[in-house]
Amino acid sequence: MVGRLADAVARSGSGLPLEALAAARDLSAVAGQALQEAVDRARAAGHSWREIGDVLGTTRQAAFQRFGHPVDPRTGVPMSTQIAPGSAERAVTIVACLAEGRWEEARRDFDAKMSQALDGKRLAAAWARMASLVGGYEGMGEPFAHRIADHTVVEIPLRFEAGEATGRVVFDEDGKVAGLWLRP
Repeated sequence: MVGRLADAVARSGSGLPLEALAAARDLSAVAGQALQEAVDRARAAGHSWREIGDVLGTTRQAAFQRFGHPVDPRTGVPMSTQIAPGSAERAVTIVACLAEGRWEEARRDFDAKMSQALDGKRLAAAWARMASLVGGYEGMGEPFAHRIADHTVVEIPLRFEAGEATGRVVFDEDGKVAGLWLRP
């Protein structure tokens, strides 16, 4: 695979950028799997999440969240780490609706509790509060989806004229929006 990537990159000037992209994607998947296996071996050998985080250049909590195998204390069964398909794209759409002032469209997939708590007027007020803190909206970065217990959580870096923020959209098991936060 490394050879295929090197070959594709070497020929990238000859019109084969999609081959290089596919090779890099495959290499990334294999490297991710190798990293998970190495973390699992380090844990089996008794190394702490702090030690693993130090090697990876992150916190122990971030290392656990990415590589751990949490057990549900309610059932004793390993928790799912599967991300709901399409959740990152759906979260991006919700934030785009907020940025464009389409409050009711942003609320379309809210669960019953969210629908009751956050009407269009409150969403508009929340977006206005964000603008008062960090200025006008300029764009968003790459969304990061991960699993927390029974929910898929998508965090999106947001750029404003005078600072940054994070948009967080939480989806429940049914794919409904169970949480929405904007944090400078």
